[in-house]
Amino acid sequence: MTKEQSPTTPETAGPRPRRLTYAAVLTALEGVGLTVGGVWVLVLGLAGEPDDRRQAVTLGVTLVVLALLPLLAARGLFAQRGWSRGPSIITQILALPVAYSLLQADSIAIPAGIAIAAAAIATLVLLINPATTEALGIRGPGSAPDQQK
Repeated sequence: MTKEQSPTTPETAGPRPRRLTYAAVLTALEGVGLTVGGVWVLVLGLAGEPDDRRQAVTLGVTLVVLALLPLLAARGLFAQRGWSRGPSIITQILALPVAYSLLQADSIAIPAGIAIAAAAIATLVLLINPATTEALGIRGPGSAPDQQK
């Protein structure tokens, strides 16, 4: 990769904007939440008496593996890597239907739905902020440098 393709090398990266740091922290918290939930389901599936042990173990492992996406994205956001914004945005978009389904429940899941929705919306707003995109070296359409032939 050339410096033109990766403009946010550690030598040239400016100070990380607070908005980018907040987005990275929220993304990391979502990854940690997925990990904790996956381990919890996995332990209950193995130690408890679930209706279907195989299904519980599969769900637990799936949640732990899915947690890698926001955790890697958060690491990239902390390091000001442009590629990390996409996985973080995908994580937020996937969190919104989960929050909606939790909000439809008539149980203690409603506060969790509110927290997930608030975190997802806040992170999306932080990730599309111009200061964040500039710090990540992401240029909008039509602002690509002229290529010489």
